[in-house]
Amino acid sequence: MKRNASHARTAASALRTTLAALLIAVTGSVQAQEYVEEAPLTLRPLLQQLGSELMKGKKGSIVALDPATGEVLCLVTNSPEGSNDALAIATAYAPGSTLKTAQALTLLSEGIVTPATKVACHDGFRDGNIRVGCHHHYSPEPLEGALAVSCNTWFLKSYLAMLGNTRKYGSKENAVTVWHDYLTSMGLGGPLGIDLPGEKGGLVANVSYLARRYKDGWDAKTIMWAGMGQGDITATPLQLCNLAATIANRGFFFTPHIHKDCEWAPLPTRYLTPRQTKVKPEAYTSVIAGMRLAVTKGTATILNTAPYPVCGKTGTAENAGRDHSVFIGFAPMTSPKIAIAVYIEHGGFGADLAAPIAGLIMEEYLKGGLSAKSLALARRIERKSTVGISKR
Repeated sequence: MKRNASHARTAASALRTTLAALLIAVTGSVQAQEYVEEAPLTLRPLLQQLGSELMKGKKGSIVALDPATGEVLCLVTNSPEGSNDALAIATAYAPGSTLKTAQALTLLSEGIVTPATKVACHDGFRDGNIRVGCHHHYSPEPLEGALAVSCNTWFLKSYLAMLGNTRKYGSKENAVTVWHDYLTSMGLGGPLGIDLPGEKGGLVANVSYLARRYKDGWDAKTIMWAGMGQGDITATPLQLCNLAATIANRGFFFTPHIHKDCEWAPLPTRYLTPRQTKVKPEAYTSVIAGMRLAVTKGTATILNTAPYPVCGKTGTAENAGRDHSVFIGFAPMTSPKIAIAVYIEHGGFGADLAAPIAGLIMEEYLKGGLSAKSLALARRIERKSTVGISKR
């Protein structure tokens, strides 16, 4: 078998050399050799076309991956200056409530909460002068319901419980270190290693960073905002899509890449080797159920008409101007074929733009086209512009 493979590679190499020579002779361009030797891209033209249409008049990114391989299926960006891949792979944003998925996985794995843990919420979190609003919803909710309705109180109080558990961790610093290690194992906090130039990672605060950031000291309430995806936590749209892929895979991911693995241009092994998260396998069951509930009864019900079960999590990322619209998800629920993240600057609630855009991209990929109803939705989204909108 090895001899046959070696012979095939030698023959393929000879064929490439011959093709390159012919192209150089015909075109007179040395770029012909690069053309022959470059691996094909993983991007799907129909998804790129649809994504470009949906992003008209908006600033932000669409990133979709095949969870089973790490292949980038769709990478579309737009801004007033035109397309800019840096928006997807090098711009660190507040992830908003999409991070609650990673928080839930960490809290479950550490035994801070169980799927049955309920936290009372009466229109928001209150502690002294601190006030954090929340959607009006049934209370108290267990973990799945808290994810579905995106309860800020549930996640703030649960993260505070982790930071304050000195019996388990000894100190808040040790608790932060454990939290940091979980999130970085899910691909957050640093570049993933995509085969594109200029990638940058977001921020997952560690103890050293917090000491520099808060020179007068910090406590659990200083940093609790990360529990709801704000404060000392940022991520690129690529990282958020990869987070969705880790959940779709129930605990692992492949480093995202835009080039296919082929005989004449094999990918480095780092793109073909799965990377495991620190999350306990059983934690994924409840989080995926919560993401499914978000679509059937929670903040992402706009996606509940799909003919396949979608799992998702909306996010509304606060910033100095109008909120950013964010969504991560995957489909189908079992044996997922696509994971996606959509980030629209100043797009409003996660369900306003990011979720429906994600739904259309998933439908195009899974069904091979859009239904009449979805085509009408796509046209409405195309006409919506968020560029120039910065006020709430």
